[in-house]
Amino acid sequence: MRSLIFALILFVAAAPVAAQDINGPARVIDGDTIEVAGQRIRLHGIDAPESKQRCRAGRSEIECGKEATKVLRRIIARKSVTCEERDVDRYGRIVAVCLNSDGEDINAAMVAQGWALAYRQFSNDYVDQEGEAREAGLGMWRGRFVAPWDWRRGSRLVAAQPARPANDTAAGRCLIKGNISSKGRAHLSRPRRCLLWSHQDQSCEGGAFLL
Repeated sequence: MRSLIFALILFVAAAPVAAQDINGPARVIDGDTIEVAGQRIRLHGIDAPESKQRCRAGRSEIECGKEATKVLRRIIARKSVTCEERDVDRYGRIVAVCLNSDGEDINAAMVAQGWALAYRQFSNDYVDQEGEAREAGLGMWRGRFVAPWDWRRGSRLVAAQPARPANDTAAGRCLIKGNISSKGRAHLSRPRRCLLWSHQDQSCEGGAFLL
């Protein structure tokens, strides 16, 4: 009998403890991290741009890390959230799927609005939302950006180079070379950087110079 009781105690002690939901008002840390009831929570399956990360939209540079944080704040709307624990990361943060007060999946909403990517290294849960955001050109997808996991490894977005005039490599001058004879006749030579030379007109057609 004692052996049976002892065996039951060992079984109960060894049984995994079911993860409990975490509820309460959320404080947003960044685009994929919140704090609820004193617990730091990393949103499962997504990766948002880092706080200091910048992206490009057209000719403009945007602080996409800060923008992602603002979007997460809007989704939560200073109300309570419910988070279901999925794991604990190497930093001791709970990894969870969180719902806002309307029952909306916060993780999915961030990806669907284009301010986070599906974190395929750990989950494929939000791949569909990412595809839809990319097709619609939402959030970061309206321009150019470095994936957050690459940005943390040191990759940075290369600044776009200003466009140069099509007919010049320096300061608005066509680079056709030539000499004027004693009779006033021009003898033109084909510039090395001309892409389309017209033998009939002895000129670079359409100013088509290689930049």
